[in-house]
Amino acid sequence: MCPREAVKRALAQNAAAMILVHNSPLGVAEPSQSNRILTDALKQELALVDVWVLNHIIIAARQTLSFAEKGLL
Repeated sequence: MCPREAVKRALAQNAAAMILVHNSPLGVAEPSQSNRILTDALKQELALVDVWVLNHIIIAARQTLSFAEKGLL
């Protein structure tokens, strides 16, 4: 999801916070560089409309990764 679409959805739902979740197309629960860049962009854009990003969770075949637990937010 691009930052613009995330902001539109957050505003449509009158959200105060979001949790981002996606499945790993490679089946690996490790954040790629593009995952980190997109998460940072989403955080910045959503902050402009006072919406917090609480977590970004990657779901893989047999494991998950939480950006919040790993200190990546």
